[in-house]
Amino acid sequence: MLGVETRGNYNTLLDAVALKAGDGHPAIIFRETAQPPIVVTRHQFRQRVHAYCVALKTVGICPRDLVVIAHTQNLESIYLFWAVMMAGAIPSMFPTLTEKLDPAVYMSSMAELTRLSDVAAVLTTDEFAPALRNHLPCVVFGTAELFANETTVGPTEFPVIQADPADIAFLQHSSGTTGLQKGVALSHSSVLNQISAYSDTILLRPNDVIASWLPLYHDMGLIAGFLLPLVQGIPLVLMSPFDWVTHPALLLQAIHDHEATLCWLPNFAYNHCARRIRRRDSEGLSLATMRLFVNCSEPVHHESHQQFLERFAQNGVRNKMLGVSYAMAENTFAVTQTSPGRPASLDFISNESLTARGYAQPLESGDPASVVKVSCGSAIPGTEVKIVNSAGREMEDRTVGEIVIRSNCLLSGYFKRPDLQPIDSFGWYHTGDIGYMVDDQLYVIGRQKDLIISAGKNIYPADIEAIVNTIKGVHAGRAVAFGVDDEREGTELIAVVAEVSTTDDDEKRSIAREIRQEIARQSMVNVSYVHLVGPRWLLKTSSGKITRNANKEKWLQESHRTG
Repeated sequence: MLGVETRGNYNTLLDAVALKAGDGHPAIIFRETAQPPIVVTRHQFRQRVHAYCVALKTVGICPRDLVVIAHTQNLESIYLFWAVMMAGAIPSMFPTLTEKLDPAVYMSSMAELTRLSDVAAVLTTDEFAPALRNHLPCVVFGTAELFANETTVGPTEFPVIQADPADIAFLQHSSGTTGLQKGVALSHSSVLNQISAYSDTILLRPNDVIASWLPLYHDMGLIAGFLLPLVQGIPLVLMSPFDWVTHPALLLQAIHDHEATLCWLPNFAYNHCARRIRRRDSEGLSLATMRLFVNCSEPVHHESHQQFLERFAQNGVRNKMLGVSYAMAENTFAVTQTSPGRPASLDFISNESLTARGYAQPLESGDPASVVKVSCGSAIPGTEVKIVNSAGREMEDRTVGEIVIRSNCLLSGYFKRPDLQPIDSFGWYHTGDIGYMVDDQLYVIGRQKDLIISAGKNIYPADIEAIVNTIKGVHAGRAVAFGVDDEREGTELIAVVAEVSTTDDDEKRSIAREIRQEIARQSMVNVSYVHLVGPRWLLKTSSGKITRNANKEKWLQESHRTG
């Protein structure tokens, strides 16, 4: 298998076992609710990727072209991604238009993306292709048009592209309404360095099985839940994120049926599973084969782990299975990871010290003044992490500052954005995230740009949002907190917007009152504004994350306030 010691055996991602082996072992098992599994062997995977590659060449896709795949998450989107690479072009996954995205904003963003990034083609579904053609300056292919001139190509004519390890393999896009305007360009070498180091860190085995519903346009889904298993040749049990959100028990069923061992989840998914999966839908399902559920991509909360553990203990979930990783697209994926087989370390600290002094003062776990932070683990091989202040000086343990990283997995740059220089002269990438270290363990607090400074205290929105998400009546994961400048008070006031289902005014007042009380009790800060809204009010980024700035602007406009 690909690891640090065997890294030299792989030159590019086209050396992936799923493409090279061509045997009857399963490469992908695609699961849908109430449907039989679709098993794609390595041989079938190789054949389908080959066919799509030929089709792409037939319609004029050339080496180094940037090709966007704006598809529903299914087997076709997977074949297209690898086929674009096989054709020597640069693929990039992008979300298709869903009911949660504003059509006008989506089309505007896609048009800007294709213009700024000089996109050669967009590949999408037959149904969506006509709508995109009306808005984009580049060519758009649906499946039918892609295969309109399909020819039969024999095994001896299998296309081989001699890619250089330093070439851009694909783009990931950082979260934002402008999508790939800030495309993270990753070389074959960087991605293989990441996969080798991370595989060693999680003690990847030939008999592992990965289960994932994660979207492929996000780094966690693309790397951990897609590229890693196919490069390593271990089975990938894949689901649609839309199917999973509606039927979360599908993940448990997939783990049980295929004896999965590894799964990556954002923090909200632990709450979603614990709250939404009915007892009768989890009865008889065993999760005992799991080695790691890895919490990643958003601030990690101990309470979410506890809910998940308590709810599914009868299904075989144990504390030692609950791992954590700190990751980002600019480092390909993982920066840190907790040790497999051991629960993530917990740090009980003084919230007052954290907010007033930027210092994580340790307290006893039973101290009522303590808050708990969950470790994201230590840096993976080939990656360095440190905490620096505004002057760039490295900080001592427990002192809060910006997280900076240096590694052999870093991006080559932002695609066609020479105005952006993400790596400093010493090779460090400044993440914009805030955190602290304790004995080489990283603890992440939040985003530097989202920090609220109220009455001299540093308030971290993620902490406020975590409290709001525990309130009965609030849709889990559908709350946002931000600071609002107040000239009269001379400081920032705290505002919370949360989605609820009820339209009853008395119920709303009760929920708002409980939000204020719980935030005051748990964090010792006062919230000035609580605004309860209906479903789908909150705005999300293209990668599905709630964006604080956009929602702040929306709230300011609706409340006729000024920022």
